[in-house]
Amino acid sequence: MFALGHELAQTPSHKFDLEHMRVLLQAMDHPERRFPSVLIAGTNGKGSTAATLASILRASGLKAALYTSPHLVRINERIRVNGEEVSDEDFASLQGEIDRIAERLVERTELPWHPSFFEMMTAIAFEHFARERVDLAVLEVGMGGRLDATNVVEPRVSVIADISLDHQKFLGNTVAEIAREKVGIIRPGGVVVTLPQQPEANDVIGNTILELGARAVNAVAYVPPVSPGSGEYLVRSSEQGNPKYVYRYPLQVMGEEILVETPLVGRHQLRNVALAIAAAVELRQQGFSGITAKSIEAGITETRWPGRFQVIAARPGWPEMVIDVAHNPAGAWALRSCLSERYEDRPLIFIFGAMRDKAISEMTEILFPLAERVIATRPDNPRAASAEEIQQAAARTGVEVESVEDTQSAVERARVLASAGTVIVITGSIYLVGEVMHSVGAEV
Repeated sequence: MFALGHELAQTPSHKFDLEHMRVLLQAMDHPERRFPSVLIAGTNGKGSTAATLASILRASGLKAALYTSPHLVRINERIRVNGEEVSDEDFASLQGEIDRIAERLVERTELPWHPSFFEMMTAIAFEHFARERVDLAVLEVGMGGRLDATNVVEPRVSVIADISLDHQKFLGNTVAEIAREKVGIIRPGGVVVTLPQQPEANDVIGNTILELGARAVNAVAYVPPVSPGSGEYLVRSSEQGNPKYVYRYPLQVMGEEILVETPLVGRHQLRNVALAIAAAVELRQQGFSGITAKSIEAGITETRWPGRFQVIAARPGWPEMVIDVAHNPAGAWALRSCLSERYEDRPLIFIFGAMRDKAISEMTEILFPLAERVIATRPDNPRAASAEEIQQAAARTGVEVESVEDTQSAVERARVLASAGTVIVITGSIYLVGEVMHSVGAEV
C-alpha cells in the first residue's frame, strides 16, 4: 500500500502532466471512458456541491459514484458508490493491480516515473467506478483544474464553484490566475454550471466560455433571496429528536415547487446547493430521466457531508462542539458568519491548527476575535504549522493564544476550560478536523 501522506506534500511539480495520467489510463483500458461524469472545480464549496449532487442522483434511482479529496479519517472516504465507501479489500486489490501496471510502464520508459499519490488515487477511483458500472460519477477536482488528474474525463457537465485565493504556490497569486487554472475543466462546446462571483473570476470564466463556444448555465435562479442579516431560512430540523439546524425554503424547480431542506448550514452553502440543483436539471435535459423535482428535493435533504459546520451535541462531561474545515480566508469568513448567526450570545473556545502554507494570519484575524479563548495546536502532518508559529501569526489580533502541542491534549484542555454554555470550535485544517472526529467518535 502506498503512503497516505498529503498529495501536495509529496507531489513534485513535474508530476502535473495529464499525458502521464493518460498513459496510465490507456494501459488500464481507459476506465474513465466507461461511465459518464460531472467534473466540479472551485476553491471553496466544490466538495459540498459534489456531495449534494451525488445525493440527488441516488435519490433519482441512479447508481451514483462520488470521488472527493482529501479524506477526514479513512482514505476509503474518497471513493464512494451510492454512499458506500470502497471496501478495504477492493481498495487494496485495485491499488496492487494499478501499481503493477505503473511499474511496467516505468520499466518500459512509457512513464518517466511512478504516478503520484493523487494520480494513483484517481486511477483507483476510475477503475472502481467502471467495475461497479455506475450510471454517473461526480468528480471533485483535487486542486486547480487544468492539470488535475481528474481532468482526463469528458464531463457531461462542468461545474465551477466559488473561486478565491488558496494554493497560490501552485495555482497563482491572484484570483484571475487561479481562475485560469479552474476553467481548464471547461470543454469546447460543453456545458458549464456556475454562479456570479468575484469580478476577476467572472471575467476569466466568461471569456473562456466564449472562446470555447461552451454553453453557460447560471444557477442563480436556485439561490433563495436571503436578505443580509436575516436568519429566516435557518430552522430546527424536522426530524424528531434531532437538535440540528437546517436551511429550509421553497423553490421552483422544473416547473414545480419543492421544499429545500439542506443539512449543510451556512449561507454560503445555499450557493453550493444551487449549483447542484442546476447541474441536476441539466443532466435531466441530457436524458437522465429519473431526475425529477421531487428527487432533487429528497436528495438535498439526504445529503451527508461531514466536517462542514458539523455540530456535536453536548453530553455529560462534554460541551457542544462545532467542527468545520475552514482552511483559507474565504472558508474562515463563512465559518464566522455561521457562528455569528447561531451562537451570537454563547462563549466560544477555538482549537485551531493549520498547514504552514496557508494564510494563517488572515484566518486568525477573521476568527479569533470571536473567541473567549484560543488554543493553538499542531495536527499530525509534516506540513502543519507549530502551535508557536500560529501564536506568532495571530499577534496582530491581540487575542491571547494558548499553545498545546498535540490535538488530543488540545481537546482535553478545551473541555476542562469550558464553562456552562460554552461551544468548542475546531477548525483551520481538514487534518485537525479529521483527528478530532476520530478521537471523539464523530460521524464521518
